[in-house]
Amino acid sequence: MQSGYVAPLFLIVFSALTAHAQAPEPPAPKQLPAVVAGIPVNYDESKVGEYTLPDPLKLNNGKPVRNAKTWYTKRRPEIEETFETQQYGRDPGRPADESFDVTDPGTPALDGKAIRKQVTISFSKDPSWPKIHLLIYLPADAKKPVPMLFSINFGAVQNAVDDPGITPEEVWDPKTNTKVFPREGSVYGHIDAEPLLAAGLGVATFYYGDVDPDYAQGFSNGIRAHFLKPGRTERAPDDWGSIAAWAWGMSRVEDYFETDKEIDAKRVAIHGISRLGKTVMWAGAHDQRFAAVIASCSGEGGAALSHRDYGETIAHLTIPRRFPYQFAPNYAKYAGFPDKAPMDANMLIALIAPRPLLLQTGSTDYWSDPKGEFLAEVAAGPVYKLLGKDPLDTDVWPAPKQPILHDLAYYMHEGGHGMVPGDWEIYIEFLKMHLHPEP
Repeated sequence: MQSGYVAPLFLIVFSALTAHAQAPEPPAPKQLPAVVAGIPVNYDESKVGEYTLPDPLKLNNGKPVRNAKTWYTKRRPEIEETFETQQYGRDPGRPADESFDVTDPGTPALDGKAIRKQVTISFSKDPSWPKIHLLIYLPADAKKPVPMLFSINFGAVQNAVDDPGITPEEVWDPKTNTKVFPREGSVYGHIDAEPLLAAGLGVATFYYGDVDPDYAQGFSNGIRAHFLKPGRTERAPDDWGSIAAWAWGMSRVEDYFETDKEIDAKRVAIHGISRLGKTVMWAGAHDQRFAAVIASCSGEGGAALSHRDYGETIAHLTIPRRFPYQFAPNYAKYAGFPDKAPMDANMLIALIAPRPLLLQTGSTDYWSDPKGEFLAEVAAGPVYKLLGKDPLDTDVWPAPKQPILHDLAYYMHEGGHGMVPGDWEIYIEFLKMHLHPEP
């Protein structure tokens, strides 16, 4: 599955990085399936092989990018177009009939530590269209517009924070393709709001299924069905998948933030876990209004390198019985042929530049390839440097619990996929550095 060819000038062959990295490799994973969905999985570093990444600082015509002007006017648009057409799909932009209904304009909550707001975001005048139910907490004693941590959620908002004042909502049941009230929250859905509020940060979240159900049969109930081109019954090769739809929903929340005088819409950091980590990577790359990105274990299709054969692959994502609905149909062309792809995670990270990015991973999350995420940041470093920002400044993969908190930041907890409680402390430190909240 690897290309094996020698890199032209400045393209980076990452076997060299692997060879001189001094951080100890994690113990070999045991009792992990060697085949998933009929597709082999590699967890052996010695079998990764050589590969060459596309160069974010080389124009499509082969000329080098030597200054910020060329980056912003020529190269960045080229890369964004590639991801739109080949991986995530094109979205329809801001809807003309978007509207905001503030159903809870500000109620004391969380033992007086917060002011709670609840907002319904509509995309159309037609009430049958999907709507976002946005939950917001602001520090109760804030005197100025506050920066925000905005986290897209796997679960219903009433399960995100322990607050009986939240208006409960239903979630999609993939077995029946109908909405039901959840019995419990998502394993990744809880937000540790109080330390964030104490640091001077606001908190916001919504259920991702408000925009698009997370299963192929849910297409007719999601936002994408309403933008299907006239006469079409199937998606075009570059039509948006669910990840682009969820990211589009995050941009619609940013539209609301720009209308709220208590929120500093220019200081909004976005956060998501797993496939929602992929979502915030694309949201941050595609919508430059977001000030910072925190992606937790986004893995393949997010911050992990596809050209590197380790853990999950494009083939695993796009096989029909798994997650092809999350991506543009074009993405499946690269299943088994990642060396043919004109894009990879280093270029996705480059699109987020010069804004701060924290990749949080887990040391035993072999499927998501935490080392591959680190190497993607290393390879995007020259773009951050070109734009006057501080990259990782190392190509040595750090041990667990050794954060690197620059403009490009990386942190690996001891453990597996998703977050552990101690990750919130790292998030807050990162957000303090870059959003400058007033505690």
